[in-house]
Amino acid sequence: MKWQGRRGSGNIEDRRGLKAAGGGLGLGAIVLFLASLFFPDAVPLLRMVGVGQPGAPSQQQVAPGQVDPNDSAAQFISVTLADTEEVWTEIFREDLGAAYIKPTLVLFSGETTSGCGAAEASSGPFYCPADRKVYLDLDFFRTLERQLGAGGQFAQAYVVAHEVAHHVQNLTGAVRRVDQVRSAGNRLQTNQATVRLELQADCYAGVWANRAHEKFGSLTSQDLSEALNAAAKIGDDALQSRSGRVRPESFTHGTSEQRQRWLTIGLRGGDIRQSDTFSPDYNDL
Repeated sequence: MKWQGRRGSGNIEDRRGLKAAGGGLGLGAIVLFLASLFFPDAVPLLRMVGVGQPGAPSQQQVAPGQVDPNDSAAQFISVTLADTEEVWTEIFREDLGAAYIKPTLVLFSGETTSGCGAAEASSGPFYCPADRKVYLDLDFFRTLERQLGAGGQFAQAYVVAHEVAHHVQNLTGAVRRVDQVRSAGNRLQTNQATVRLELQADCYAGVWANRAHEKFGSLTSQDLSEALNAAAKIGDDALQSRSGRVRPESFTHGTSEQRQRWLTIGLRGGDIRQSDTFSPDYNDL
């Protein structure tokens, strides 16, 4: 992935090295469902299993800014975030007739706090609608590569773009729509709505990649292979099969095939109008 030499984002909080006062999460975070253990990005899923509730311990806050230019891993995330800012600002202006509100990305190590409660590295990257921030422990990428076989820089960029996509969904009302389904108390319908939310975020990540490549010429065929491989590795069926039992009724992110398909729709078209996974036309997704 070609990213060196482009601007980094000024909307990063680097909390690495800081400790949350009062400890981290309880055992509930450790026993999250296998799919959410490796990729539980949507806060609605965390709320559904009782993680990330109000009353989290406090932590010293860090003013958003630039990351250390000598920290290549953080610098890559910073440039990727900046790319999402440019692309989504353009899409909101040209396609939605609205102003894009940029999210903040929080880098942390081990544990931190958010507007949605406490979070640990074991709960993976996630977006918090309450404070409009993406939370990421860079060690997650080692898990992604070593345990799931989804390595490469563009696989990492896909993770960031997917989380930013949840921010886009928060701005457009899709997150609220799923919260309304959840409030009805039907677990199966909630899972199905969450799958639609996640697949739309995958499609949005593909839209970002398409538009970013047009602007910066940043992608290669290898990058696309990395992204599709990552999407396959983190499908609910693929993750559940690692535990020996696949339960489709419990899916919350979509199958490997679904995640690859919706990512590809975004990659090929670069058009958010093709990303309506909530449409009745896609009852079978």
